[in-house]
Amino acid sequence: MRSYCDLPIHLLFAFRRTIHNLSRVKQGGWKTMSSERHFANAHLEVVTDQVQTPTRSKPRSWTVVHRKAAVIIAPMTRDGKIVLICQERIPIRATIWEMPSGQIDNSVAGVGDPGSTPETIEQVALRELREEAGYELAKDGELIALGYYFTSPGFTDERGYFFLARPAELSPDYVRDEAEAISDCHAFSVPEIRRMIAENEIRDANTLSICARLATRGFLSLELR
Repeated sequence: MRSYCDLPIHLLFAFRRTIHNLSRVKQGGWKTMSSERHFANAHLEVVTDQVQTPTRSKPRSWTVVHRKAAVIIAPMTRDGKIVLICQERIPIRATIWEMPSGQIDNSVAGVGDPGSTPETIEQVALRELREEAGYELAKDGELIALGYYFTSPGFTDERGYFFLARPAELSPDYVRDEAEAISDCHAFSVPEIRRMIAENEIRDANTLSICARLATRGFLSLELR
């Protein structure tokens, strides 16, 4: 997954924080009275905000993690299988099955490589699909936007944008980047996906959430048969 870690931290987050605060002021009485930064790097920023809410005139203190938005892609093969990757996750010290996903690096604050054209969210989704899973959208395929969700709104403003890529097919001459902590990639049938959810083999929020969205939109059946 490509990163822009060489970009100045303040460029990555200052614009986002400004827009974030302005939007909250306009949303029915939410107002940020002050914000103190504790830590920031190329991927996240930790602040403590004093926030006036629509129901409380006295500001509340809340520690918030600002994190880049992400894309989560559900690759569906021509025969209706769902492609998952098996990825090492250091925070939980485990390797788990997930949908391909990735942060939206060069669109966070409207900055990117000098002279380059920022990617659209759709382009990021297709790039992550190829980089992480080794799949690409078929020539007759479609990339369907399925909205977004907040990953953990109790402490972060991070949101994930859902996409269904169908039909997806293996990319010719694909070689996985050694920097990716991905040990396996496999296409699972819908019954296998149901079993993996029921038996807690699939247990990350991105994958569970996009499966729920796929089911409610009629693209995937999670009903027991």
